[in-house]
Amino acid sequence: MSRPYYLFSSGHLRRRGNTLVLEVDSDGETTRKTIPVEDVESLWVFGELTLNTKLLVFLSQNRIPVHFFNYYEFYSGSFCPREYLHSGATVVAQARHYLEPELRLYLARQFVDAGTFNILKNLQYYEARGKTVAEAIESVRQLREQFAKVDTVPELMAVEGQIRETYYGTWGSIVGEAFRIDKRTRRPPSNPINALISFTNGLTYAAVLGEIYHTQLQPTISFLHEPGERRFSLSLDLAEIFKPILADRLIFRVLNERIVRQKHFDEKLKGCYLNEEGRKKLVQIWDERLRTTVKHRNLRRKVSYRQLIRLECYKLVKHILGDEPYKGFHIWW
Repeated sequence: MSRPYYLFSSGHLRRRGNTLVLEVDSDGETTRKTIPVEDVESLWVFGELTLNTKLLVFLSQNRIPVHFFNYYEFYSGSFCPREYLHSGATVVAQARHYLEPELRLYLARQFVDAGTFNILKNLQYYEARGKTVAEAIESVRQLREQFAKVDTVPELMAVEGQIRETYYGTWGSIVGEAFRIDKRTRRPPSNPINALISFTNGLTYAAVLGEIYHTQLQPTISFLHEPGERRFSLSLDLAEIFKPILADRLIFRVLNERIVRQKHFDEKLKGCYLNEEGRKKLVQIWDERLRTTVKHRNLRRKVSYRQLIRLECYKLVKHILGDEPYKGFHIWW
């Protein structure tokens, strides 16, 4: 069964027959790691790799997306092979749902409703464990009631922003005051907790894009976030649902279990970044998380967290084609 491969070493990635070969130079010696292409579902690149168009064509033929993260662990972008699940009807319907304000607003509401519900579940989980988050829970509940009253997508995003600010204000209680969030900073992150948020959010965007690629959806047509040049904005929409489940819960775990500590961060260029050891630790837990299974309420079988993202994409396809109304994923555990 194919799986994601995470590449941290800097070097050269080449094709040799039906095999990928990673060549790494160290202390004057070259080591080579071979990866059968049939084992690869996607590539996640964290090191500085050189590759050529011959390799990209080979990856495209095998429908293998590549997600790139730069030196400062920011998600830089993805190479997505040519679409193979073409559906003109889906693209036309998806564009119509963006162009018609009522249709767009419905989907945007679903994304923020599901994402903030999952935030609320996180808070309730830690309230049950004695954390001082009761006031934030009540505030989030009241703010969520405003979703039904707003008339535009920007208003919706403004309310969602208030909820997330309230949520971030509780993190000092959840993971300890050493990692509290005084202010959300991005480029560059100003401290370890902001570095973790930026890195795990990037992992979530890439994972969502990888699952969109295997459906008929057009990743550049979105509903909550405004479509723009050279970005897969639909992955930003769907990531709103899964960031509390995948990114935030991952951060809570690695900090509360002291898997990631202060020594795993470097401060330079007026910013704070995970060092290589920290990135490796985080990605290992991330990969385990994506492969973890839960019993699906409707399907009545176990599915992985990664499959939950794919199922969300299928639900969106059914909605825009008029088969079944879309309801954003609400965590039940």
